[in-house]
Amino acid sequence: MPYIPLTAAEKREMLAEVGAASMDELWTQALGNEPRPAFDRLPAGSSEYKVTRRLAELAAQNATDLVCFVGSGFYDHFIPASVGDVSARAEFATSYTPYQPEVAQGTLQAIYEYQSAICRLTGMEVANASLYDGGTALFEAVMMAVRITKRRRAVLLGSVSPIYREMLRCYCSNLDLDLVITPPQLQGEVAELEPLLTEETACVIVQYPNVFGGVEDWRPLIESAHERGVLALCSAYPIALALLTSPGELGFDIVTGEGQSLGLPLSFGGPYLGFMATWKKHVRQLPGRICGRTVDRTGRDGFVLTLQTREQHIRRERATSNICTNQGLCALRALAYLTVVGKQGLVQVAEVCAAKAVFARDLLLQIPRVRSYDQSFFNEFVVRLPGDAAEVVGRMVERGFAAGFPLGRYFPQRRNELLVAVTEKRTREEIRGLAVALEAVLAECR
Repeated sequence: MPYIPLTAAEKREMLAEVGAASMDELWTQALGNEPRPAFDRLPAGSSEYKVTRRLAELAAQNATDLVCFVGSGFYDHFIPASVGDVSARAEFATSYTPYQPEVAQGTLQAIYEYQSAICRLTGMEVANASLYDGGTALFEAVMMAVRITKRRRAVLLGSVSPIYREMLRCYCSNLDLDLVITPPQLQGEVAELEPLLTEETACVIVQYPNVFGGVEDWRPLIESAHERGVLALCSAYPIALALLTSPGELGFDIVTGEGQSLGLPLSFGGPYLGFMATWKKHVRQLPGRICGRTVDRTGRDGFVLTLQTREQHIRRERATSNICTNQGLCALRALAYLTVVGKQGLVQVAEVCAAKAVFARDLLLQIPRVRSYDQSFFNEFVVRLPGDAAEVVGRMVERGFAAGFPLGRYFPQRRNELLVAVTEKRTREEIRGLAVALEAVLAECR
């Protein structure tokens, strides 16, 4: 409901119900000695038509019609209509955290099926009911590794998303935890990392594919870490996992990631969900909640919250986390997406993304003075331009393209480099249009 009117009589009735004679008295009761908000500074009310028209004008200033080649952790994938229809059903859209799980069987089954899908996708044994987003999931994985190993150092590769790196810095700033961040490289070198994998190191954290789009074989690093009792953590791109060797097969101990690409629109930054999976031996240290399947006394299937290792329940100060809920509606969309697309459909989506990315890279490299790196990638790659990539991106917007992510924003030494992402939504005509527009812009910038 976009608008809920209140008459003067209704306001008086509500005030009387809470024992206040006026709004001033209500604010005094609520805020104590705090000054009453200066509501008189607010502009006078306006008509519904004028307000909605003004909001529409402001929204129209967003460039939502650009052909999108931006990625770096958030991707413009196609979402089947049925995903929205399922998640919009009232019994899902209005449901909240199942604090009384016995009366929330539908919600619990959705959580259980979501966890099962994440396990199949990552190649791990157990998953939780989701977390807030990919960055907070990665932090929780670090703290989980600290609890398991009883060590206080985390090694974070510089090829992990700069957004996630900053989140980890923020979360760890007031903790007894030594966060070591390596220089950003297109490809990780195990020999360079081994001196950091000491008996004080709890975990080493990588991204798969990395922030530059590169796909690396992490097995040598994982083996080296395990030899020293260090846990291997990764933040994974779920669509890529349909084609790549699963994190479980590679030997990772904890897998996290951002689930936005699984049926969630970009939405100017959220809401999204983080997924998290591990092995059964670590399940007691998995934060949040886990839904399990059982049978009742008559043999009927039932779903229960198997573990809720948080402070609001019996764990209190021994809680694994202060996570109180999960991203239930977003996780439901992810489950609906994976169910509708199916196993083979997800593979086909990934194959189309990869093939179109190769086509785009080959086409862009035909432009004079545009270069790239010789590395394996999934649907995202770096191109080196003859000038400032941020300036080029600005000019490309004028031609109708969000051409990519200028790496100089987070990596000053890479100001001429552009990270280009291609999804199944990008047509060959759009990719050719990107190449033509980029060549024209570069010619103007000489």
